[in-house]
Amino acid sequence: MKAYLKGLCVKLVAIIMMIGYPGIIILMAIESSFIPFPSEIIIPPAGYLASAAGGEKMSLALIILCGIFGSLIGAFVNYYIAVYAGRPFVIKYGRYFLITEDKLEKCEEFFKNHGEITTFVGRLIPMIRQLISFPAGLARMNLAKFTLYTTLGAGIWVIILAFIGYWVGNNMELVEKYLQNATVWMLGGVIVLVLCYIKFHSFRKKRRAAKEEE
Repeated sequence: MKAYLKGLCVKLVAIIMMIGYPGIIILMAIESSFIPFPSEIIIPPAGYLASAAGGEKMSLALIILCGIFGSLIGAFVNYYIAVYAGRPFVIKYGRYFLITEDKLEKCEEFFKNHGEITTFVGRLIPMIRQLISFPAGLARMNLAKFTLYTTLGAGIWVIILAFIGYWVGNNMELVEKYLQNATVWMLGGVIVLVLCYIKFHSFRKKRRAAKEEE
């Protein structure tokens, strides 16, 4: 498996060198859509190219911008699939998975009230980052807010990947090691952020209720 990833990484480096920045955008758009394609084998090789030859081959800043832009494109694809086709599909076939229209409406209501934090946090969690755009589309989350929080979440992930590739180079074993450490720290940060959000939301709800009683 490691030999396969190493070979794939070498091929991606060659592809990115040949296509350049548009290749990063295309690959990250695919990764961010419903097609399973790990960003871990896209951005680190590009980061490696930025470190090679003193950054003459590629710019780290442009790699990050292209990675974020590609992530947004893929996220928009999922968002609009959910907007135009998702809800009727879920209502029609969801009953086979105990998903009723009432449960779907509650899910949509939750996303309308907490869509920002959910979208941001979802972009930071492995296996969730590609799927979080679907409930956002089902709830018809405000597009400006969806774009902002998707950009923030995707941006953090792309920056981490780019700097790992820049520092570690083309060594997939070290890339995997640093990615595991980064993922653990990021998930820890996500837990803290969610707990702070719950506490703040609870405090604001109590304060609002107190004002209504006055």
